[in-house]
Order: sequence, then structure tokens, then C-alpha cells
Amino acid sequence: MVGYIPSPPANGISLGPVELHFYGLLIAAGVVAATWLAQRRWQRLGGFRGSLVPIALWAVVAGLICARLYSVATSWQQDTGGNPLRAFAIWEGGLGIWGGVAGGVLGGWLRARRMKVPLAPLLDVVAPTLAIGQALGRWGNYFNQELFGLPSKLPWAVKITDQSELANIFPAKYRTPMVDGRYLPGTFQPTFLYECIWDLATFGLLLLIERKVKLRRGYLFGAYVSLYTFGRFFVEYIRIDPAHRYLGLRLNDWTSVVLFVASSALVLWKGRPRPRLEGAGTDAPADLVGAPLPAPLLAAERAREEAARSIRSPGQATPSGSTSAGGG
Repeated sequence: MVGYIPSPPANGISLGPVELHFYGLLIAAGVVAATWLAQRRWQRLGGFRGSLVPIALWAVVAGLICARLYSVATSWQQDTGGNPLRAFAIWEGGLGIWGGVAGGVLGGWLRARRMKVPLAPLLDVVAPTLAIGQALGRWGNYFNQELFGLPSKLPWAVKITDQSELANIFPAKYRTPMVDGRYLPGTFQPTFLYECIWDLATFGLLLLIERKVKLRRGYLFGAYVSLYTFGRFFVEYIRIDPAHRYLGLRLNDWTSVVLFVASSALVLWKGRPRPRLEGAGTDAPADLVGAPLPAPLLAAERAREEAARSIRSPGQATPSGSTSAGGG
């Protein structure tokens, strides 16, 4: 019986002259899964699934750029080794979630604004999907053998064989013995696995909150920030990769604390329905999380859907509300 998680056999695959890195493939898989789920959630509110494609595209591009900028700004030596050109080598790792989320929201909002789609329902739609995307993307750290935690002998510790950078970036107390000029493999806390599990739990908790708790539109995203940062604090605390520290805590731990307090206070203070939003006699108040989109937005979404159908089938009229062949 294996008493640890084995090291990955490789960090990518070669297709002729093209090298595909699992880190990038898993990030892409997370984006696709999150976008697909967001489309289904938007459609369930009455929206047109195709509306989310351009919004997601802007969000993903802006998110990747800002995620890399955040990581490089806070971990310059670790990400680049002092070589500015390595700032573009995102397949080697180094994407900061804080920059990614902020950039994604900004990029998505800019595109949605041009489409006259309000931000609040979009934030509610994407909040749980972000957790799913992160759960998949975290396995990229496993294949890159990076961002692991303290040395461990637990049955689920991960075996790290690629320790070429230990001498330069890890404290001496965490290094494994050296034999013939090479560090021996060691087993460490699998922080990628812990965060993946917490991301999946966050996804489930957000769906539960959406169904059981009355929140105003847009504030499910605040609940996502609170839940994610709560778990991220503990995962970050046991990581041993170099990081800026202040008063004994890593920079990302302090970021988690600040965001957790701010988002929790915002949800509790502003997220609760105001009396005029209760909608006496209705089961789903119009301005609460999970309610159908308001009538003007529904009309705009129907118009976008009809326009998309006319492009796919020029000259063929499609009755409003029907589903074209091969759609969905």
C-alpha cells in the first residue's frame, strides 16, 4: 500500500513539436467548466446562454493578465529568477488568484456594460462556478510539483521528486538530505489537494446559501469571497514556498483576512433584503439571489437569442421561445 500521493510521471505531453503543459491544460479545463456551468445558471434565470460567451472571453483574458501581474509583483524572484522574459512563461506556474478574480470581474463587467447586462445577477451566476474552476486548476500545481506545504509523513502526503530549486528558495529546515549532489525525494503536505477539497465544499455551500438564505442580488459573490478566503487562510499558512511575511503571516494570509472581514461585513450589512424587497405574497422576490431576471433584461436576452438564431439560420423565422435544432 502506497503511503503517499505519488509524484506526477510528467508535467506535460508532446504532440510532435508542440509541448502541452498539464498546468495550462488544467487551467483551460477549469475555465471551460466554469463557463459551461455559468451558462446553464444564466439560462435557468431566463437569460440567453450565448450572452455569457463574450463576457466570459473578456473576463478570462483580463483575469489571466491580472493573475500573472499579481504573482510577478508579489513573487518576482520566484516567478522569473530575475529574468523579465520569464514573466510571460505562465505554463511554469505563477498565477495569483487575487489578481485573477479582480481582473476577471473587471473584464467581465466592461463587456457586460457594453451589452447593457447588469453586474449583480452575473456575479451571483459566476460565484459558484469560480470555485469549480479553481478546484480543477489547483491540480496544475501538482503536475508542476510546486506550492506544497510542510514536510509530512501522512498517508496523503505528496511525494516531491523535482527539488532542483530547494537550495535556492526553501529554508534549510525543509530540505531533504542531499546525496551525490541531488536532493532525495521527500513527502510534503498536499496543499493543492486541500484547496481543491475546500473549493468543492465552497461550491456546495454557495448552492445551499442560494436556495436557503435570502440575499440581495450580487451578494452571493460576497459569500464566495468569504468562504474561499476562510479556507485559503489555513492552506496558505502551511505552505513553505518563499513569500513576503508581515507580523508572522504570509502576504496572502493577510489578504485572506482583509477580504474575509470586508466581504463578510458587506454581506451581513448590505446583503440582507430590505423591507421593500421582500415582495409580500411572492415566493421569489424580484431582487433576490436566484430570482428570474427582471422583465426588461429578459426582453433584451430574448432579442439577443433571436438575433443569434437568425444568424445561424438566415431567412428562417423562428417563433419566440422555441429551440432551434442543435441548440442548447
